[in-house]
Amino acid sequence: MTHAIDVHPVTKERWSDLETLFGSNGAYSNCWCTFWRLKRSEYARMQPEQKKAVLQEMTLKDQVPGLLATLDGQPIGWCSLGRRESFIALENSRTLKRIDETPVWSVVCFFVHKSHRRQGVMRALVHGAVEYARSQGARVLEAYPLDTQAEKLAGQKLTGCSGYMGIAAAFKAEGFVPVDRASATQLIMRCKL
Repeated sequence: MTHAIDVHPVTKERWSDLETLFGSNGAYSNCWCTFWRLKRSEYARMQPEQKKAVLQEMTLKDQVPGLLATLDGQPIGWCSLGRRESFIALENSRTLKRIDETPVWSVVCFFVHKSHRRQGVMRALVHGAVEYARSQGARVLEAYPLDTQAEKLAGQKLTGCSGYMGIAAAFKAEGFVPVDRASATQLIMRCKL
C-alpha cells in the first residue's frame, strides 16, 4: 500500500519536526535555511545556533518560513518559500536578479532526507508550495531550479546538495514555465496562480 506525502506549513507546532528533519547538521552545512534570508556578510558571521534561532524565531512569530513534507507522520522533506523581498540575499543577487517588477513569491530551497530522495518528495513540496502561495494571495510563484537537461550537466548524477534550489522537471510537472536563464545550468521559472 502506497501512502500519500502530506505537506504542511511550518508553524511553531511543527518546529520540532523540522529540527528532526534537519538533524545535527542543520540541513546542509548548518545553513538552517538562512542562506537566502540574510545578507551574505551577516550569514558568514553567524554560528549554526544563531542561524537556527533565526528560523525558529520566524515560527514563533507566526511567520511561515516554508513547508514540511511528512509520510506517516514522519518529517521527510522541506522547502523554503515566501515573498521574494523576504529573501535579502536573493534580492541582492546579481545572478538571480529580478527579471521584471511583477510581485512574486519565491521557492528558494529544498531539503529531502536521504532515505526519501528520488521518491517524489520534491514534486509534492512544489505542489504544496503552489497551493500555499495561492492561499496567501500570491499571484505568481517563482523558482530557480537546476536544469538537469542542460548540456553542461548531461549524464551527470546529482550529489549532496547540488539540487538544493530544486530540479526543473519537478517544477515543470506542476505547471511552471521557464521565463529566463540565470546561468548555463539554472533556470528562472514561474507559475501563475
